Amino acid sequence: MAAPGEAPGEALRAVLRPSGALPAEALPVRGYDFSGGADHAALLRSFRTTGFQATSFAQAVAEIERMIAAKLEPLSAEQRDRAAMAGPRPPSGCTIFLGFTSNLVSSGVRESIRYLVQHGMVDVLVTTAGGIEEDLIKCLAPTYIGDFSLRGRDLRENGINRIGNLLVPNDNYCKFEDWLMPILERMVDEQDTQGVRWTPSRMIARLGKEINNPESICYWAQKNNIPVLSPALTDGSLGDMIFFHSYKRPGLVLDIVEDLRLINTQAIFAHKTGMIILGGGLVKHHIANANLMRNGADFSVYVNTAQEFDGSDSGARPDEAVSWGKIRVDATPVKVYADASLVFPLLVAETFARSADAFPVPAGTSEV
Repeated sequence: MAAPGEAPGEALRAVLRPSGALPAEALPVRGYDFSGGADHAALLRSFRTTGFQATSFAQAVAEIERMIAAKLEPLSAEQRDRAAMAGPRPPSGCTIFLGFTSNLVSSGVRESIRYLVQHGMVDVLVTTAGGIEEDLIKCLAPTYIGDFSLRGRDLRENGINRIGNLLVPNDNYCKFEDWLMPILERMVDEQDTQGVRWTPSRMIARLGKEINNPESICYWAQKNNIPVLSPALTDGSLGDMIFFHSYKRPGLVLDIVEDLRLINTQAIFAHKTGMIILGGGLVKHHIANANLMRNGADFSVYVNTAQEFDGSDSGARPDEAVSWGKIRVDATPVKVYADASLVFPLLVAETFARSADAFPVPAGTSEV
């Protein structure tokens, strides 16, 4: 029992418990001080000690910087010969896989992705059908800013489709049909008369060549020999058009097994690999599963808003992928819980864009 005028000892010991040693990497929390003016680069650097998702952002910057440093490391002759077995891309110290969901191509994140592809900074793309068709459709007609609260019934009556707070007139898809149908006709001709074996990635490359527009991700991907994998290519407007065309001219075949070999080979023969995955679902798992073929990626960054409590792969943290052998056990992967439309352009600004002069210049990059 405490003496008169003294606090109870048990309470004192509980409240004033002495601290042990902090983790060696612990830094004091400190945010950006605007008293010195608005320095946006310094502001982003201050995220490292800001806390919460700002610190995760800074960790993602550091992880991508490690990817880039590994990519630019020179290879021995033996390492180059092995990396060259992966395909037509020039061998490098790190093969970077970039995955993104279709909504990001509908948004202005498309331009950040196009920049990376145009300048040959990434090596393999994985996206959904919408990620392909939205890129191509934007070359034919624009997408517009709208509002999340616009009523679906009113939009439907006016032939306007909503993607979050973006609006796509249905006329855009009509223009896409007019552009695509003759290409599908020629693809069937080439399949039947020349023995062309179409895969989703080969079809996407063909569409990128046909669109012939330097604002397009697909255009630069085919120009720089960057494969674009989309194993669910029929799940969208492209599939609708293929379906309609099949009544006029049945017989088009897309071989997804050859593309499976392509993405797995990219991972198996790479010297090191990095994964940057924006969003979840198919694009996240397809890249991670390819990296299982090499016992895990060396570097990984996830950017999404999904949670893990429902057991979905979309929400799974990187450590779950470690358990499956999709990320190496000694890696330092990062997940940023955030909307990629906010985060990814800033990540590109702080990493790839800062190192742009260090990358070899692909032919024809002056078109944009």
